[in-house]
Amino acid sequence: MDFEGLREQAVALRREGLSLRQIRDRLKIHNNDLLGRLVKGEPAPEWTKRPNAKDDLRDRARELRLKGLTYDQIQLELGCSKSSISLWVRDLPKPERREAKEQVKLAARLRWDHELAVRDEKRQRTIATASAEVGTMTDRELLLVGAGLYWAEGAKDKPHNPQERVSFINSDPDMIKTFIAWLDLLGVERDRLRFQVHIHENANVPAAERFWADVSGTDVTAFQKTTLKKHNPKTVRKNVGEDYRGCLSIRVLQSAELYRRIKGWWYGIVGAAETRADQRNRT
Repeated sequence: MDFEGLREQAVALRREGLSLRQIRDRLKIHNNDLLGRLVKGEPAPEWTKRPNAKDDLRDRARELRLKGLTYDQIQLELGCSKSSISLWVRDLPKPERREAKEQVKLAARLRWDHELAVRDEKRQRTIATASAEVGTMTDRELLLVGAGLYWAEGAKDKPHNPQERVSFINSDPDMIKTFIAWLDLLGVERDRLRFQVHIHENANVPAAERFWADVSGTDVTAFQKTTLKKHNPKTVRKNVGEDYRGCLSIRVLQSAELYRRIKGWWYGIVGAAETRADQRNRT
């Protein structure tokens, strides 16, 4: 193909947002000078101008090199050229030659790491797609969601304890936010709410209180005294570390009537679901 024909293809690919390397691979042009002339005057895509993209790749390449990976293995992991890898890691010591068995283990681990990354990307894509499917929520939809949320997680009256009151406790910030949004929809005044943190005594209690105050949109001084759970040294707990913030309970004062309405909404949801199932079974 003549120069003008190649240039027309190269320019079209450039305008589609391809990098020089992608155009080179697509058109099988391995002369960088010729490639530069073919796309002369065409601005580089914005995504190739990201200032931190190559810095991140460089740092990752150096990290892998220090772990003993070869250029081929780093290229497989990062997808960049070996010439770039050579420039980035040439000041680092050459890794010791590994035994064949160890090389096989390393290669297997790299493949597994790659597989995990692919799975995680697919997982996140599925979650994002499902989230977008929800879109906006009507008042009726929030009413039903909140009723189901409360009946699953909130306090309920029992034959041995027939108290009718609205009380909700959870460790998930999103559950707390949704519950508060639901109470706002129902017209429950904020001065009827009582907030209290429940957490193990050996945790960072002040940090947890600040966290839940931010989540609930309440000043921490308005919280009731935090309930501390005694630590049992014989128990191996997994809810530890900086991310452990205990639970937040929300109690609604003078809520017997509201509790009965929630109970009725839930019965209505159950009845509607059963009717829907019956209608489907008849068809």
